[in-house]
Amino acid sequence: MTTSRNPSPATDAPRRRRDVERNQQSLLEAAAEVFAVSGVGAPVREVAAAAGVGVATLYRHFPTRSDLVVAVYRQQVEECAQAGPRLLASAPSPFEATLRWVHLFVDFLGTKHGLARVWEGDADEFTALHVLFLERLLPVLADLLDAARASGEVVAPISAYRLLRAVGDLVAWSPHDPDYDVREVVTLLVSGLRQPQPAVPAAS
Repeated sequence: MTTSRNPSPATDAPRRRRDVERNQQSLLEAAAEVFAVSGVGAPVREVAAAAGVGVATLYRHFPTRSDLVVAVYRQQVEECAQAGPRLLASAPSPFEATLRWVHLFVDFLGTKHGLARVWEGDADEFTALHVLFLERLLPVLADLLDAARASGEVVAPISAYRLLRAVGDLVAWSPHDPDYDVREVVTLLVSGLRQPQPAVPAAS
């Protein structure tokens, strides 16, 4: 008696799920790279080509551009959040962990160019992403700063929110200028946390 070589539906289903998950992950990784270069307004066919799939496959996973952008944003927020404890455990010092994490944050912000335009007219969606951003990343940076202060490496009295906001502003306003390196400027900013801060003159 011969047996069929065709896989049964029960054994074929896990393989199909793995294929779907692999395609989705490839699309998220490709989209993050494309968005970092071209902004979230980049053509979806560019994302599909970078992932090595067809546009129809992209739309099966992410029916709209905003669906794709939300998925990339959420994944990168989570990756950035998870990197904090890992860096704190592996970096030579808490300050070095903080500096490395801030640079990861700078890279993450590179995928956000044009984000607000994707949800013009959908303030609730944009607000929800901003809340997620703060809820996940502020505690991570706060823990890094606390560890760096406990080690005596950071002495400046700055909150995690103010530092996150300052880095975000530097990235948002960085010009497309080959003579300007935002990462260098961010390094100077973070390095300044190791020094006592002079009194700020009162506004006249």
